Amino acid sequence: MNVVVAEKPSVARDLAEHLGAASRKEGYIEGNGYKITWAFGHLVGLKKPEEYHPQWKQWSLETLPLLPKPFELTEIGDEGAKKQLGILKKLLVQANRIICATDAGREGELIFRYIMQWCNLEEKPFQRLWLNSLTPEAIKTAFEKMKAGSEYQHLFQAARCRSEADWIVGLNGTRNLTIRYGKGTLWSLGRVQTPVLAMITERDDEIAFFQSEPFWELMTTYRDAAFKYNGQRFSKKEEGEALLDTIKDALLRIEGIKKKNEKQMPPQLFDLTELQREMNKRFGISAADTLKAAQSLYESKLITYPRTDSQYLNKEMKKDVVNALRSLQPLKPEETEALDLNQLNFTKRIIDDKKVTDHHAIIPTGQNPKQIPTIQAQVFDTIHTRLLAAFYPPCLKETVVAEAVVQTLKFTAKGTVIKDPGWTKLYSKNEEKKDLLPAFVKGESGPQSPYLKEGKTQPPKSYTENSLLGAMAAAGKQVDDPKQRELLKDKGIGTPATRAAIIETLIARGYVKREKKNLKSTSSGKFLISLIQSPALKSAQLTGEWESKLKAIETGNYSSEEFMKNIEQFTKEIIKTSDVNQICEEQLGPCPKCNEPMIEGKKGFGCSAWNKGCDYVLWKEQNGIQLRKEQVQRLLQKGILLSPIGRSIYTLTRKGHVQILELE
Repeated sequence: MNVVVAEKPSVARDLAEHLGAASRKEGYIEGNGYKITWAFGHLVGLKKPEEYHPQWKQWSLETLPLLPKPFELTEIGDEGAKKQLGILKKLLVQANRIICATDAGREGELIFRYIMQWCNLEEKPFQRLWLNSLTPEAIKTAFEKMKAGSEYQHLFQAARCRSEADWIVGLNGTRNLTIRYGKGTLWSLGRVQTPVLAMITERDDEIAFFQSEPFWELMTTYRDAAFKYNGQRFSKKEEGEALLDTIKDALLRIEGIKKKNEKQMPPQLFDLTELQREMNKRFGISAADTLKAAQSLYESKLITYPRTDSQYLNKEMKKDVVNALRSLQPLKPEETEALDLNQLNFTKRIIDDKKVTDHHAIIPTGQNPKQIPTIQAQVFDTIHTRLLAAFYPPCLKETVVAEAVVQTLKFTAKGTVIKDPGWTKLYSKNEEKKDLLPAFVKGESGPQSPYLKEGKTQPPKSYTENSLLGAMAAAGKQVDDPKQRELLKDKGIGTPATRAAIIETLIARGYVKREKKNLKSTSSGKFLISLIQSPALKSAQLTGEWESKLKAIETGNYSSEEFMKNIEQFTKEIIKTSDVNQICEEQLGPCPKCNEPMIEGKKGFGCSAWNKGCDYVLWKEQNGIQLRKEQVQRLLQKGILLSPIGRSIYTLTRKGHVQILELE
């Protein structure tokens, strides 16, 4: 008997149709020598602490860290899920041949392997069906290319490490902080969610304590073109006015004209993270809703597998791309007509086998969508348009730089002409001319009108889901260059499949809130980050390194045992360094700016390296309250005063600003 295990009923139905199985039974479909059954996502998970040892049920520092040896599994889900698990076990025990058809990725592998382990069938051989699409052609090809399950052992090891590491860090970290400082509140920590929260709180701190300063730039107008002074801008208006006075009656002379042709290449195809970013930027749709819509489109056979981290296709997919664009031509007739579908240019930006691992980029399958919900329609159209854009010519621009001099002061004016909009015509109506300069001639001169242009320094922008997803994909860095993103991809925080859930978890737990398109940390979120004494637990870079190690485990280039050993040591350090009440009474603490010792002055506490240029000061009076020396020691050494002043909690941000939180 052949048993096929899908991740959910809808996929099982598609597989059953391909295999010619049509007889519906309770929990599976039978026919043509096959029984096609399904899970409901995760049916088996790691046991809770108290299921290992009764004493672990009590939340106590004495029991930490909780480190099961070995980890054990248990049923999870409602009664329906448990009933389906029983059906799965019966079928798998009886099977002569098993085919794993869960989602082709780390979590799909874990779902199936945990079921096999729970059924005590770890040693039973199986075959792996690797699906990139649910169209009949793709399913047929996947069955023809099945591999032995043993070839995916490294993938399972990575998935298991991820699962066990999250259990160890999350449960121990949460219990540790809640026991110490909960007072009726559960403080939730996570290996991935905590660094993301730290990123958001740090950005909010930068905005909250940003001091905008005015500045003035010297400008001049000549032949209706704005020229900018090449020197520095002025922090004092009178300084700018003094320089302006020296040139107000002088002539401007054109010293040179430089022209530069630029190519703006089409954007690359979508992986999941870039799709989520685009949908948030264009439509304000959350990452979670984009993933939900994309998953529905995939299950409706309209797009390929969405949970991918690749923006490239395999060379064998050229025919599929042409067929998909031809089938979808009625949806965008003019846009498709501009391409010669028989002579598409498959560049290295589109086709690169070396950059396709588990799954290729997200593209339409060629099936025509009919009466789908609005968000799904927007997601589908965005994916379709991106595929078309990939084959359009680049946008050609000519940049003109006019260099001028007034007396001895040098000025520059820039203009841009769009010669050919290329792929950009798919996204917006482009005018042929933009910021066009007059036809200057080298050596010409004439009267000019100088003026001062006032501006203000601007704080960094709040995270949106678009910018946060980008930073998560680049291990906390804001990277827009596609080549740099590709280099950092393996060190991102979380995976394309989990990033949306991380954001939603932080919101659900009250640590982050949505304000229009922006994501802002709450007082609870700021307080939690201040409580955490381990810099490593808040480090986006370290979490990115862990993800890189998991990727290395997948390919057999790193030891799963070594990974778990490091996780256990990391967790022990979190618990060891968590006491915010222990301070060194012999010193004030380190300077938040340069890490040198702090010293006490008459009105505040300053850095001992003041004579070397460090200007950090922590004033004794904060919000009308005089801070005592002992309170300042706690702020400098631990970053938080647990004892409220009035109804407020005082914390110290990473850059040394006193933050006053009103907790509910």
